[in-house]
Amino acid sequence: MPVPGRKSFFKDSLRIKLLIFVITLFSIVFMFPKGESIESEVTVGSIWVQNDLIATTSFPIYKNPEQYRLERLKASEGVLPIFVKNNDILKQSLDSLNAYNNFLLSTIDKDLENPEQTENNTFLSPSSYKTLRNIRRIGNSTTGQTGISLNQLFAISENILKRVYRIDILNLLYTEINKDSIAVRVGREDIIQPKRKYQDLRVVHDFVGEYVSDISEDQNITNAFIEYVNHFIRPNLIYNEQLTLDEIKHAQDRVSPNIGIVNENERIIAKHDRISEDAKLKIDSYRKAKVDQEGSFNYYILFIGKILHILVILSLFAIYLFLFRKKIFYDNIKIVLISIIILFICSNSFLIQHIEVNSPIQLLILIPTASMLLTILFDSRVGFYGTVIISLIAGGLRGNDYSFTAMNIFAGALAAYTVRDIKNRSQIFRSFFYILLGYIITIFAFGMERYESIDNLLIECAFGASNALISPIFTFGMIIFFERIFRITTELTLLELTDFNRPLLKDLAKNAPGTFTHSITIGSLVERGAEAIGANPLLARVGAYYHDIGKMLSPELFVENQLTNENTHENLNPRDSAALIINHVKRGVELAKKENLPKEIIDFIPMHHGTLVVSYFYEKAKTIYNGENVNINEFRYTGPKPTTKETALVMLADACESTVRSIGEPDQVKIENVIANLIKARVEDGQLDDSPLTLSDLKKIREVFLNFLLGLYHKRIRYPKQEEMENEKGSV
Repeated sequence: MPVPGRKSFFKDSLRIKLLIFVITLFSIVFMFPKGESIESEVTVGSIWVQNDLIATTSFPIYKNPEQYRLERLKASEGVLPIFVKNNDILKQSLDSLNAYNNFLLSTIDKDLENPEQTENNTFLSPSSYKTLRNIRRIGNSTTGQTGISLNQLFAISENILKRVYRIDILNLLYTEINKDSIAVRVGREDIIQPKRKYQDLRVVHDFVGEYVSDISEDQNITNAFIEYVNHFIRPNLIYNEQLTLDEIKHAQDRVSPNIGIVNENERIIAKHDRISEDAKLKIDSYRKAKVDQEGSFNYYILFIGKILHILVILSLFAIYLFLFRKKIFYDNIKIVLISIIILFICSNSFLIQHIEVNSPIQLLILIPTASMLLTILFDSRVGFYGTVIISLIAGGLRGNDYSFTAMNIFAGALAAYTVRDIKNRSQIFRSFFYILLGYIITIFAFGMERYESIDNLLIECAFGASNALISPIFTFGMIIFFERIFRITTELTLLELTDFNRPLLKDLAKNAPGTFTHSITIGSLVERGAEAIGANPLLARVGAYYHDIGKMLSPELFVENQLTNENTHENLNPRDSAALIINHVKRGVELAKKENLPKEIIDFIPMHHGTLVVSYFYEKAKTIYNGENVNINEFRYTGPKPTTKETALVMLADACESTVRSIGEPDQVKIENVIANLIKARVEDGQLDDSPLTLSDLKKIREVFLNFLLGLYHKRIRYPKQEEMENEKGSV
């Protein structure tokens, strides 16, 4: 199947729509807190307005999660690294030394017998091996002595090993042990000792270096001997990571998660009591105890309840879109966009919920960002309704926090209000003040109900200010990606397209100035018409600016660009002329696509002509050929017909403006008759059948067009000596 088919299937398929809905639903459900947290929100400092809460079962009082975490961390930090002693290391090192002494002697002797086949197959470096070989060679020579033999060195090496192991050796350096003491495991007991009581390898190597340096003045012998001895020194106190980890786990497990117990029938909190830290711990612990007591069956009941909870809220939004925003509802790409925005805020809520700090960080949940995004991408009503839905969901994720929900509905509504008629991107940042105002009002409203201290209220206002600052920044950044990725045409996009320095408009003004002037006039005309009938004025104006861009490629074919009396079409037959005129639509669409204009703007290019007939050349052809062999379809635009109020407006305005401009002596009656007849002709030709324009809309359009064109082309008085200025050639 071709790619366009797949794209259309994704965009329109009901199955895809249901899949998006289900994925969104379950993604939110899995972000919900555990069951014990969603009965109702309990905050320290608020008043318990329900009846006395009596325990129906005995249960432990669980510590504050952050306190419990810190206690476990402290317990783990108190565990010392555990080392295990290997008592066989000294014997193994001595055995290894003696065996290797014999091997080294034999290797060197073979080497001395066959010097041409010298091969160092020992662990020693080439220089050390050479030094020991020289000692062996000189010691066997009758010509001289070095003052020491290899056998003596071997004996000294054994003595050094015995001395070194008088103090146990750690297999970690002092710097690698982050405690001052260590635990040495003996049997099932740990002996605590300062780590400096033992040696690390650095200390041992320093000792060997000092000991050996007194044996010979020859530095080469000293270096070789140090290398040789150090090879046989191995730590006998070995750090055991698993034992240490086990001990850490045991230490953490010994930290009790409880700070007390509440007995059955004991009162947890009385009605109208203020909720303290201790009371909140008891209430939260009681809820957890009830969930644990009810078992897995009720867990599934709870899970189904969460699904129904979110299903109800999301369904409200879906019903609203179905009834009042059908273009959004039937466009799965836009549904995906809405889903992403909802899940973004839900993820934000989920992460904030899992940050354990004693601060009102719930005010950093960026619901105003969603409000502004929905308003800019769609409209203010979708933005407000989406704000209510998202606030309800986020409040559920917060444990059915009513005050949080109300607070964000108000702040989000103000955020949506500030961008409902956005004119430029910098306007987004004025939202900061409105969002901040919304949070301050609601923070003080709910804070005073709880008798909150002024310090706490100011802290909450500070977090609200952070949200008010961050939300516009996030909106500014995300809107660009949403516009590009989802091909959404926002008011901001349209405003950017009105810039006359845009390449297409600049080229149109340069190559086809008459068409450019006509397009700008049409833009002003349809903007007023759109305001009158409730269409999108900005979309209509931008569509009018670009509706005739195809004319810039052959501007001389169109009368508004012909600066002389010479008309190209006088030398062409009517069919060729009509083909050239009709072709400007196709070429305009190609130019628009090349410049990546939004589809909503490209639609104006073919739709403003619909399937109309190029009547001038059609009538001319009938006159020339006496009506024989004149196929009307050869003189008809290919369409499609206008499908929106905005494209229909441009079709009507294009015809009315150009026709009125050609009236020799315009007056109100002539202009009014022209407008009425042109609109009637297009209605009778069926050009407006696919558009949502009503008869009431057409009446309003006729009145707006009349007033505008009267002001533009009204009869003007002639100035003194105007005739003389018109007929005499001037010079500068």
